[in-house]
Order: sequence, then structure tokens, then C-alpha cells
Amino acid sequence: MAARNDPLPVFCFQVTFTDLSPAPSDAFFKSVGGLRYETEVIPVRAGGANDTTYQLVGATKWSNLVLKQGFTGDGKLLAWRETWLSGTTMKRSGGTITQLDTAFQPRAQWQWFGGWPCKWEIGEFDASKSEVAIETLELAINRLVFIPKPVPAVK
Repeated sequence: MAARNDPLPVFCFQVTFTDLSPAPSDAFFKSVGGLRYETEVIPVRAGGANDTTYQLVGATKWSNLVLKQGFTGDGKLLAWRETWLSGTTMKRSGGTITQLDTAFQPRAQWQWFGGWPCKWEIGEFDASKSEVAIETLELAINRLVFIPKPVPAVK
């Protein structure tokens, strides 16, 4: 009997930063967005050929990663952003986003390179709501690589 290949749930994922100190490594995030990239299409018309436009391959661009988590006040992500604003330590970080199955085993992974915090925000404070404060960190990245089945970490 063939093994089932069920779709993966969106609520089982892990984010790891590789190049930050102190690292918010294995940070718990509410959501991760921006896992997308596209390659530009450059239309070129050949001289004298009015019935054809050639679609050439252009540059590939990656969207910013958008990480959201409950604001705890420890400020590690905000401190990283602040070092970029002050110009003291403009450190980039790579990292991974690992999608887990329902048994919390890694099934797919995206690795990003050269990320830097281009935007940070905290959700609106509203005394009429009983919600958790959410901070959002947006990372500009150089590249995103998909790894279909990552090797499980040795513990």
C-alpha cells in the first residue's frame, strides 16, 4: 500500500535565524508571509514581425518576508531593527522557515539569505479589545531557496 501524501497544515511551522547574536533563534511566530518570488517577463517585438511578441526571461525578485508574533517586551527583533537605524551594526541574517507535519516532523523548508529588517510595527493599542499585542517584522531578502524534504535535526 502506498504512503499517503496529505497536505500540510499551515499552523505547524518553525522560524530560525542563523546569523544573529543575541539570536531570536527558533522564535515563535503567529504567522509568516511573503514566501513568494517571481521572474520578470520582458516582452520584445522583433522588427517586421507584427504578429509575435517574444517573452524573454528577466530578473527574479523575492518578496519581503513578513513575520508576526506576540509582543513580549524582550525587544530582540526591535533591537536588531534599531541597529540598522543607528548604523552601528548593519548585520544581515539568513534563516529558515520549516513547515512541519502534524507529528511535528520537518516536511518542507525555505531558506533565506541576506535578510535585513526593513520595517517593524506593533499593532494598534485599543482599550476596548482584549487581544494580544502583535509585532510585525518585515525582512528584505536577497534570495529564497525551497528544500522539499529537509534532513531532521540530530538532537
